[in-house]
Amino acid sequence: MPEPTNSEAARVYQHFREIFGGEPRGRAGRAGRVRTRETSGASAGRGTEPFTSGRDPKALGATLDGLSSQLGWTGPLSQHEVLASWAEVVGEETARHTEAIAIEGGVLQVRCESTAWATQLRLMRTQLVTEIASRFPGAAVETIRFQGPDAPTWKRGPRSVPGRGPRDTYG
Repeated sequence: MPEPTNSEAARVYQHFREIFGGEPRGRAGRAGRVRTRETSGASAGRGTEPFTSGRDPKALGATLDGLSSQLGWTGPLSQHEVLASWAEVVGEETARHTEAIAIEGGVLQVRCESTAWATQLRLMRTQLVTEIASRFPGAAVETIRFQGPDAPTWKRGPRSVPGRGPRDTYG
């Protein structure tokens, strides 16, 4: 005969035990549970008893690190961290004139405000790659590609004609 439950918490607990593989109500009383603990060796290392080793709470950061490495997210998370902290890597002045766009195939793509900034940063490429590799080893950045500003398009309007356009006056 099932034990009478006095509180809602006890009823919910019993219901969850039935659903998730615990002993059904009424099949094993207090003596049955004690008997299974003694025979199963719970105190010998399973860690189901309170205050045993392995039962201490773990830090949330350590749990998230373990989960991200288990799911294979460490590389993409490190790459996003490089993009988000671009201003810290290159400095505020340089970050005002550049923007880290994406990392594809180990190549960090950076858009520059002018060709002068792109040329200057190409000369500093080795230093920047070394800095990124030391601060973000999981990002796997092998090189950096600096792009100048986008060139203006000569195609204007819905009725533009294919060809060289306004520069087609030499022949």
